[in-house]
Amino acid sequence: MTNSAPDLDDEPAFYLDKANPKVWKALVAFRTTVHEATDAAGLPRDVVELLSLRISQINRCTYCLDLHGRQAAEAGVPVRKLNVLPAWREAGIFTVLERAALDIADAVTLLPDDDERVAVLAGARAELGDERFSALCWAAISMNTFNRLSIVSRHKIKP
Repeated sequence: MTNSAPDLDDEPAFYLDKANPKVWKALVAFRTTVHEATDAAGLPRDVVELLSLRISQINRCTYCLDLHGRQAAEAGVPVRKLNVLPAWREAGIFTVLERAALDIADAVTLLPDDDERVAVLAGARAELGDERFSALCWAAISMNTFNRLSIVSRHKIKP
């Protein structure tokens, strides 16, 4: 018996960003506003890129992994931290700020049960304060949105 499932490589991609440019522009404007909020909160770009990269790892978004891996390196994230990011909790090399951002990335992306999520986010909020906590939560929500757009559209990484 043969598998009759279609080969996705043979299917043309349907790029949602190209199919509805008005919605795409609104999403880009949203991302710009989120970046303004992280900047206004004094969050270093390397921390925001670590959050974005971690979310892309969880969601397995190859396009965003490639993009944010490069941007994290450009923002000064050491290769050592990039290498151990999937096991960040065990690594013991991330700063308090980075750990709070990564807690937010995991909690907002994985959406664990209510008690665990509330506890993790409360700990991050206590560490960060309201402005930085809010900005990083919005950054995580934004990154998850872009991951889903790229996954559904099957965006390919550029050679």
